[in-house]
Amino acid sequence: MSSFEDFRLRKQLKNAVDDLGFVTPTPIQEQSFSVVLSGRDVLGIAQTGTGKTLGYMLPLLEELKFSKQLNPRILVLVPTRELVIQVIEEIENFTKYMSVRTIGIYGGVNIKTQSTRLLEGADIVVATPGRLYDLILNQSLIVKGLKKLVIDEVDVMLDLGFRRQITNILELLPEKRQNIMFSATMTDHVDALIDDFFVAPAKISIAVSGTPLDNISQLCYPVENFYTKVNLLKHLLSDGEQFGKVLVFVSNKKSADRLFEAIEPDFGQESCIIHSNKSQNYRIRSIEDFDAGVNRILVSTDIMSRGLDLDQITHVINFDTPGFPENYMHRIGRTGRAEKEGKTILFFTENEKELKDSIEELMDYTIPMLDFPLEVEVSKELTPEEQPDDYDLNENRNTKKVELAPGFHEKKAKNLKTNQGGSYKREIAKKYKKSQTRGDKTYHKKQKRG
Repeated sequence: MSSFEDFRLRKQLKNAVDDLGFVTPTPIQEQSFSVVLSGRDVLGIAQTGTGKTLGYMLPLLEELKFSKQLNPRILVLVPTRELVIQVIEEIENFTKYMSVRTIGIYGGVNIKTQSTRLLEGADIVVATPGRLYDLILNQSLIVKGLKKLVIDEVDVMLDLGFRRQITNILELLPEKRQNIMFSATMTDHVDALIDDFFVAPAKISIAVSGTPLDNISQLCYPVENFYTKVNLLKHLLSDGEQFGKVLVFVSNKKSADRLFEAIEPDFGQESCIIHSNKSQNYRIRSIEDFDAGVNRILVSTDIMSRGLDLDQITHVINFDTPGFPENYMHRIGRTGRAEKEGKTILFFTENEKELKDSIEELMDYTIPMLDFPLEVEVSKELTPEEQPDDYDLNENRNTKKVELAPGFHEKKAKNLKTNQGGSYKREIAKKYKKSQTRGDKTYHKKQKRG
């Protein structure tokens, strides 16, 4: 078994690794070190939670020498703001005894502040594609001296629609550079990116996507509907000793808000939520509080399923069954980090059974199923999305459409009538044979002409 001693790191870097308590490199770290250090283009295929950040950053830092150059020499592209913050923190831990200037770039904060920091000089820039592209275009970030490019979680970035921005960025970078790309899955889009911009990359593949991590136990519950899932979740979370730090994944922002609202009366002091509609400061605070143990429950969309390295998560609960089997792998990878044991639980309804089957087919593994607890109430309340397409709902919608047409014509017919005033005015007009309003006056003139 190899150790970090075998890498023969320079003293400053070795001391930082020792301080972090790292002794044995993970497979991706072991296989990446010499290849990245050689200067070749690299494609790494590895699941989340396998130590990819140190896998590419350790050899890059080993090679990085002190320089007064203001423009960055290493650029790391990641999909989310949260991942920028985490990678920056990790690099700062690795460079504890080195003189390395690192800057994080992402949207949602003042671009002028970031421009000012870049002009002061940086060795490493970690960025999301959108804000990075803006800063390159306004010449706040000069890429002329860039030597190394890392694209982490590239499949996520492509899924999020960053392909055009990534392509635009790559075309602006110096041609002579080393490209390092890490992904959990290989897709046609990833292949196309490699064909266009990489030169004979060395491929490192560790635990292909779909291989269940050995240190993560998996269970599942059949559940009737959303609010029954809520009841089951509350039941499980009530055991605070066993469920000490729980990450709950929900499919979308609306469901995440609905779930958080449902559990807040019981776990308001222990729970927090994160999704893309929350402000940057709120998201950062939620992550920090959860990571520090201030809150033991974090409700999240898939924004948290990739890249973020949070310590000591005891359970990942898939409140919804993800629509893509690969996302299940990324979600459960949030627990069982650094070869520690983790536990995951999947809730699935009858409508989600097919999705569960797809996950099991991808893993070539049947998730053990538990009986639904008798003490948990089966709710009859349904969300709007769960409402059946029965005849009442459809008839109500159709009735409105049918009634619109006659209502509209009746209104037109009514508008054709002349305004004769109130009944009292009409009676006065008959009695005295004279106009009482301008409308009447006009009417009598026409009568005389006739």
